[in-house]
Amino acid sequence: MSTHDYLSKEGLKTAIHTAYLSLDHEFEGIENAQKDIRMEGVDRTPVEILAYQLGWLNLVMKWDRDEKAGLTVITPSPDYKWNQLGGLYQSFYHTYATHSLDELRSLLKETEQQWQNWIDSLSDEELFMQGVRKWTGNNPKWPMVKWIHINSVAPFKTFRSKIRKWKKLNCISSI
Repeated sequence: MSTHDYLSKEGLKTAIHTAYLSLDHEFEGIENAQKDIRMEGVDRTPVEILAYQLGWLNLVMKWDRDEKAGLTVITPSPDYKWNQLGGLYQSFYHTYATHSLDELRSLLKETEQQWQNWIDSLSDEELFMQGVRKWTGNNPKWPMVKWIHINSVAPFKTFRSKIRKWKKLNCISSI
């Protein structure tokens, strides 16, 4: 589903939650001792997948909080430019490296709920019209709904496929 397919806030929220539940389910059966195992053909470990999602969801919500507080938002972050995303991802991995898989799953559940609550707080104009928030940039094809989609629904689906492949390569059956 592309962002122009979202006809309402509720449609967006449902797509996010459905994709989140599918992703979370794939972590069933993975032991905490396996959280850092890297498999050939899968670019992230289970913990890195969860850390990536936690990092991005929290970062996007921070952009919006900061702009609403009157602060200048530097995207993606003051420490990283758009051509330095590898470093940003490493910072996400470092932030969450010591957490267990269960803790990360719990954090992602809480963060997905915060994401939903944040979306609830937005007007249709803020969501669907480009330029209402400065942090969304100047591209008319990038209203806030697109930023929300590419940082939740899209990677939830992509990472679900990656964790399924990881499990298959690691001989962990899907439940």
